[in-house]
Amino acid sequence: MANIKSQIKRNKQNEKKRLHNRIYRGSARTYIRKALAAIETGNKEAAEEEVKQAVRSLDLAAQKGVLHKNNAARRKSRLMARLNSME
Repeated sequence: MANIKSQIKRNKQNEKKRLHNRIYRGSARTYIRKALAAIETGNKEAAEEEVKQAVRSLDLAAQKGVLHKNNAARRKSRLMARLNSME
């Protein structure tokens, strides 16, 4: 544990930010998992809806700075490629 007052404060801030970021990162992962599962089932309509939701959550995570914008773009691209390969 830190003895320096500023480092104690910084640790509290980091923990608070970690918990905040975890929400956005976790929801993005959940929606991606759901989208991949929907693609596997073969139901085009459901898969499109799930992918749309996953893309939205990835955009939000990138906007909040939880994910780097290129990381989010790469994940969205791979998701869309999987969706388009369903046909």
